[in-house]
Amino acid sequence: MGHVTFQRARTDEQRTERRRQILDAAAAMLTEMPVAELSLTALSRRVRLAKANVLRYFDSREAVLLELLEAQMAECITELESAPTPDGSARERGDRLAALFADSLAARPMLCDLVASQATVLERNISVETAIRHKRTIRESLSALVQLVRRHLPELGAEDAGALVQTVMLTAVAAWPASRPPQALLSAYAADPSLAAMCIDFADAVRRSGEVTAAGLLARRQ
Repeated sequence: MGHVTFQRARTDEQRTERRRQILDAAAAMLTEMPVAELSLTALSRRVRLAKANVLRYFDSREAVLLELLEAQMAECITELESAPTPDGSARERGDRLAALFADSLAARPMLCDLVASQATVLERNISVETAIRHKRTIRESLSALVQLVRRHLPELGAEDAGALVQTVMLTAVAAWPASRPPQALLSAYAADPSLAAMCIDFADAVRRSGEVTAAGLLARRQ
């Protein structure tokens, strides 16, 4: 497929539309491949632009994926915020909140893959301006998650609610790649079932981490 003739976006509306097209293309590609396999070359081919023209709108491949991460995170938070506030004891509410986090993340493999790559890959090839914008956006998302925790667990203060959010997200970062072993390990587990217990279930790991952290934080406030 050849490149189409490039026409530079002249207005803010045109620039916004061009950026949206690039983000949509990246999102579509991540339903077909992991973050590690999505290259700027492949992305530019998908949107039918030269790489240099893609880079008119984003610093790099990583900048595209960070903005996609932000959008995916916003969608996840919107869903979490729509969940009804549970009743019951603090322990019961903490367990249900942990399950809510785990299920919502597990249902979004694209978000999990992006979050797992955020610190080690995606934040390594961006401009200072992109870094500031990205971190401010993520800060707002994390603040929204803290408020969500406090709505479900008003017994926790802002600091403890933040600790719960941090633990859940860090567990997700570590558990996602560990829960997706390469074919050689899958074959090893099949050949020796006693090894299969070493394969991590992502949703279960995130849920258990959230449950234990919430219970511990609640216990410390008694």
